[in-house]
Amino acid sequence: MNKTIIKTNNAPAAIGPYSQGVRIGNMVYTSGQIPLNPETKELVTEIKAATRQSLTNVKGILEEAGTSMENVIKTTVFVKDLNDFAAVNEVYATFFQGEPPARSCVEVAKLPLDAPVEIEVIAIVE
Repeated sequence: MNKTIIKTNNAPAAIGPYSQGVRIGNMVYTSGQIPLNPETKELVTEIKAATRQSLTNVKGILEEAGTSMENVIKTTVFVKDLNDFAAVNEVYATFFQGEPPARSCVEVAKLPLDAPVEIEVIAIVE
């Protein structure tokens, strides 16, 4: 097995014993990305801005791994409040235009640092 740990300054450093992402062969798996700005270390809390920051963090990891948002095949979105579904979708759609990936979206009781959203993806490297 050829496993490569992905690490970039374009996404927040892990806040626990995990990697930002892992590449195995032509597959990349990201850890869930909360809306933590990697430069300021501040948590973004407004749901649209938070979704944008989480996806920007995902994008940074994917680019470090040699792929892009266009190659995402599956996402999982965790939200603290499913009433934010429409707002999340509005921003999410700007990152996945054309043929969007498969997706799950679930409401959870709590996320790290009390974030409003967390997003993880699986992508391929072409």
